[in-house]
Amino acid sequence: MTYTSAYPSPYRQLPVIDLSAADRGPQARGLLHAQLHDAAHGVGFFQLVGHGVTDAETTALTTATRRFFALPAADRDALDILRSPHFRGYTRTGDERTGGARDWREQLDIGPEQPARAPHPGEPPYWWLQGPNQWPAALPGLRTAALGWMARLSGVADRLLHELLTAIGAPPGFYDPIFGDGAHPHLKLVRYPGGAGDHAREGADQGVGAHKDYGFLTLLLQDEVGGLQVMREDGAFHDVPPLPGAFVVNLGELLEVATDGYLLATNHRVVSPPGGVERFSVPYFHNPRLDARVAPLPFPYAEAAPGITGDPANPLYAEYGFNELKGKLRAHPQVAARHHAQLLTPA
Repeated sequence: MTYTSAYPSPYRQLPVIDLSAADRGPQARGLLHAQLHDAAHGVGFFQLVGHGVTDAETTALTTATRRFFALPAADRDALDILRSPHFRGYTRTGDERTGGARDWREQLDIGPEQPARAPHPGEPPYWWLQGPNQWPAALPGLRTAALGWMARLSGVADRLLHELLTAIGAPPGFYDPIFGDGAHPHLKLVRYPGGAGDHAREGADQGVGAHKDYGFLTLLLQDEVGGLQVMREDGAFHDVPPLPGAFVVNLGELLEVATDGYLLATNHRVVSPPGGVERFSVPYFHNPRLDARVAPLPFPYAEAAPGITGDPANPLYAEYGFNELKGKLRAHPQVAARHHAQLLTPA
């Protein structure tokens, strides 16, 4: 079966999709599904409005985020991610890597609040990813704000995933069993300081390098500064202008695996803002259980699937925990060397 795009020609700006159309009757929902299908199959990115998250909820989260990065360096360094074998905590500017190069941002990595789990002999090493978060004693409200935001966006992402699967003719609840209480969502609070200092003199402006996300869906809250760029059909990176009240949504590698490449996980990056300008963003990653093995999705367009991306440097795994662990070991080489040297491939 073939699919005809709702758009007659390539478009430069990302589609804007209104999730609330699902509640406005069959005609509006049908148009929503056509737009979702086109965006997910054609580019793997779109702007989402009508999601129900209020301005007050967003302001509470962004205020907490800015307060965290305004803390004294000693308070942030007390949460150093190097202390966590679970890759939770604070990363200084330049200490994370994408494609082997330094990302010019600082961030706090947060996941489900769970007890630490060290894998038993014979168990997959991705169980190291389960563990507690690190929270700043000087900002007790951050824990409530961040975990509340994760729960709120989990509900939005669940609904969006149902509508997306319906849009391509798949059973909407097909992946429900691998989410729920055992899911492994991930939240980053991110600050791009603007102007990369010595980093800039190296000839790079990498806020975060080109990459794909390794879960199902990402919902990004970005401020008004901009800097996010998405690779489009022409192979070039194009700006994603901030849209007030919208989440930028992109599909992760697991949906590409699940649909044999019919749905796209797309390369994207962030260009550092100019000197004197700082940028804040909060990406939420909608991920299943670590031990979830993503079964192929039954849908009527499967015969048109081109196959998953063939990149020897970035193998895609159907078992989610391996996909995330691959990314963490690359992104945080200092954490990997300190806690997980046995998992590293000799140079």
